[in-house]
Amino acid sequence: MSHSGPAAPVAARCIDGSDPGAPVDGPTEHGTEHGTEHGSEYASEHGSEYGPEHGASAARTATDRAPDRASGRGAGPAVRAATDPGGGATPGKRDGALAFVESPVQLLNVLEWAHNHPAPGAVNPLALVVLPPHDPMTRGQLRRMAELARDEGIAVSWQEARDGVGGALSSLLALARRVRRARTLVIGDPFSRYVQLLLALTPARAERRITVVDDGTATMEFVSQLARGERLVRWHRRGVRGGVRGLLFAPVSRRARRRLTPRRDGSRPVEVFSSMPVEPPENVTVTANEFAWTRARFGPPRLTRGADLVGTSLVETGVVDTERYLEAVASLARAYGATRYFAHRRESSEKLQQVTAATGLEIVRPDLPLELVARRGPVGRTILSFPSTVVHTLPLALAGTAVTVAVCDVDPAWLTRTASPRAQGFLAGVTGTARGVRRLPSALPAPPGRSA
Repeated sequence: MSHSGPAAPVAARCIDGSDPGAPVDGPTEHGTEHGTEHGSEYASEHGSEYGPEHGASAARTATDRAPDRASGRGAGPAVRAATDPGGGATPGKRDGALAFVESPVQLLNVLEWAHNHPAPGAVNPLALVVLPPHDPMTRGQLRRMAELARDEGIAVSWQEARDGVGGALSSLLALARRVRRARTLVIGDPFSRYVQLLLALTPARAERRITVVDDGTATMEFVSQLARGERLVRWHRRGVRGGVRGLLFAPVSRRARRRLTPRRDGSRPVEVFSSMPVEPPENVTVTANEFAWTRARFGPPRLTRGADLVGTSLVETGVVDTERYLEAVASLARAYGATRYFAHRRESSEKLQQVTAATGLEIVRPDLPLELVARRGPVGRTILSFPSTVVHTLPLALAGTAVTVAVCDVDPAWLTRTASPRAQGFLAGVTGTARGVRRLPSALPAPPGRSA
């Protein structure tokens, strides 16, 4: 499949019909809003493929801001923070839970964790710090999720931590003080170098609870690396050293990993709050995330007759070849009558233009995690996906509905020559461990020179 000439603007819209490229409104508590995408270190360090990180719809109306109020049920009780997820000592006067998130899905899973761990009323409320990247789509989704968190009674801080060396250092020192005071730390992305720096600055013998909430399928890799005592390296990275920058950062990463490792004496309990199929390492507690808050707050959805297809940024992370991906999307759309393509927030505009040109699919740029979009509806009776976080989370979020989630395997022939040697096995594991989904074969004929 060839494409000549300059790429036309992508005919994308948000679910409410608004322009996905329009500036995002909302309060900025720290720093200023960036309206353009920058080639930052974050883009290379936070390239985790899914995460959830599938978003949902645009500027929220009054009904969106309090969806349950529209039905007369009220907004529900304010979500309270847990400082004692596993039981234990009575918290002191400085106790409280402090959460760090860098993506919309991480923030959603903090809300789910707080709903799952209601704390006594006397305990300080959960404080949530958003560390936004520069790209506008992620920032927009984080704004919408921050509004939902505030609706639930959670104190939200918007911390611009990537505005040059001076701004980063100032933010780092201020946040490090908050980390030292917190009795419980809730972490959305243990692979984040910024979060690892914060952890490395904490005293080695500090007694606190650590909870890691899902950052999509990356959680599976985090748990396995923690169990093996390995460096924390994202699964799609080629090699284990991460280049010169990785070597320079290695001492900080090792120190952070030690802070994420539970102590046998129980003074640093570690919990993983996850919807992923993970085996807990020694002394680590795994709590199942069943998306109870999402189901209680939204839906059930109205179902459409067609199918929806969930996009992926496997091309952008260098795992899957562009042409093979476009052919797979076209094949799935034809076979299952898909009409909409929910773009991953990291998908490039050029690739999305190619998708719509090759398939005629309507491109939808979501502004909330896909779990919320699907739960609110309308949504297709069949949701098609490649190996992704959503094949684990959507069956939970849509429990009790008639929606079928189907996953298409990634054929090894689709992988690029530069893909990590771990990529195929990891993607196969994502698909193979998914529960409550329909398995689909690879959607393509064999490449030239190979038998089907």
